This record gives sequence, C-alpha cells and structure tokens, in this order.
Amino acid sequence: MTSPAGHVYLSRLLTDGAMARLHQLGRPLVIGEENPPTRAALEDGFAGACAAVVTLTERVDAELLACAGNGLQVVANVAVGYDNIDVAAASAAGVTVTNTPGVLDNATADHTFALVLAATRRVVDGDRFLRTRQPWIWGPRMFTGLDVSAGATLGILGFGRIGRAVARRAHAFDMTVLATSRHRTSGVDDGVRFVDTDTLLADSDVVCVLTPLTPQTRHLIDAAALARMKPTAYLVNTARGGVVDEAALVDALTAGHIAGAALDVFENEPHVNPALLDVPNLVLTPHIASAGAATRDAMGILAVDNVAAVLAGRPALTPVR
Repeated sequence: MTSPAGHVYLSRLLTDGAMARLHQLGRPLVIGEENPPTRAALEDGFAGACAAVVTLTERVDAELLACAGNGLQVVANVAVGYDNIDVAAASAAGVTVTNTPGVLDNATADHTFALVLAATRRVVDGDRFLRTRQPWIWGPRMFTGLDVSAGATLGILGFGRIGRAVARRAHAFDMTVLATSRHRTSGVDDGVRFVDTDTLLADSDVVCVLTPLTPQTRHLIDAAALARMKPTAYLVNTARGGVVDEAALVDALTAGHIAGAALDVFENEPHVNPALLDVPNLVLTPHIASAGAATRDAMGILAVDNVAAVLAGRPALTPVR
C-alpha cells in the first residue's frame, strides 16, 4: 500500500462522532479497519505519516516510529494508559505522545463499582444459576454476599482522577475509603484516608486496582499481596492486566485466600488465561470499563483534537509528559 505523503493514520475505526471530527482535519487520511491491524499494516500506515491515532492494542515502539520517517509529529493514544507506546523513543524522535485523561473517569468509575457490586452481591452467580433452569425457592442463606453499605471498607490502589471518582461512589454507599497515592502517604482528605499499600490490603473489604502499569507496578498484586488481604475480601481490577499476577490470583481464589474478584483487564489481552475461566468466584468483562457511548465518542474526539493542535503548531491538549 502506498500512502499519501503527510497523511494522518488511524489504526482502528472510531465512533461516528470521532470519525466526523477526523474528516474535519482536512488532511489526507489512511484509515484502518474495526479490528486491530497486523504489524505489516501498522508499518504501512505509519510510513510517511505526519500523525497517528492509535489504540491500546497497537504497540508503538522505536522500530515503528522509524517507519514513519522524519515527518511524524504526534501519536495520539485513544486511552488514558500509554504503556503500549515507547514514550522515550518518541521523545527522542521529536514526536509528541498524547492520551485521553478526564473524559472517561466517570464511565470507568461506574464500571468499577458495577464490578464491585457484581462480585460482592454475587450477581453473576445468580444469573448463571437461573440459566441452568434448576428448580429453586428463596432461602435465607441463598447467594449471600458482602453488604458494602453495612460498614465495608473500600481500598483504592492509585488515587488519580478515576480513583477519586470511585471514592465518590463508595461514599454514596457509606463505605469507608482508604487509598494509596504517590503524593500522599498519610492523612485524611475529603473522607479518604491515605495509607501504605500493606495497610490498605490488610484493612480493605474490597480492593480496587486503579494504578497505571509501569515497571514498578507490574505484578503489584502478587501472591504476597493477596496473602495480606482478608479471606472475606474481594479484588477488582479495571486498570491494566499486568498489575495483577493472574496465576497468583487463580491460586488465591481456588484456595479461598480471598472471597472473590472481578477483572476487566488481562495480562495478555485479548488472550484470557483459561484458568481464569474455570474459577467460579470471579467476574470477567472484556475491557469495557470506558464503553459508555458518549465516553468512547469523547475519547476519540480528544485524540483527534490533540492531532489538530500539534499539526497546527499549538501545544497538545493532553500530552503524556
């Protein structure tokens, strides 16, 4: 495929609103399919591009950046996390990298709390049971779970924008909220008590993972971390799959070291560890925490607006550094 010189490359089809904004750029476009591109297609799309809009499924490394040549000015990631992009290599090549913070905070927090309730109140267990068509009758001990609004404690690992949005929802359920933060190690702020990671794991009834994936946070939740949690506690991850050691989580759930878990993200997406699928006390969703229609629209539009700003010689709206 020969791409027009100085084109804008879009690796995946976005929502209708974002696509309309893309066409308003007035630049030659090379647009991928709805499914993730092959590496060869990605290299072809980057070749000669002045800008690229990518998603978390595309690995943007030094080799791919070199395919673009010297004209590439910006790579806009349609996500908050940007662990799929070698930012150091982009900086060395003079390429701006942007992400989409802010616009997906509430949608992600909504889904995070949906998973909290689904796991603790055994919503998926109940649905799965009814679909077996077994005879049943109400009973006092049937599908009992954790009452989050009866004095339960929610621990938030990573208190950024999404963490604050989750805390607001937890407070609406009268939960005590603990949090870890790179900027706070102690004290109370807006009803949130800041503690160290070990204290949070030991004292929380529900632990929500909301930290970015970095070399320091990879497998932050490992066998040792899971062992610190209460046997009645639940783990929820809507951040990045690599923050949780999935093999250790399977072992902890199977052995009853924790009561349950819910995952929206996985270590090797789109592959899901088959062992996870065999664990009954685990709720799984396919990375859809930001999948509100308006939110996905806003994410794509912000990515395109970042491209427009950089190509016009203005500062990016949301650069990652």
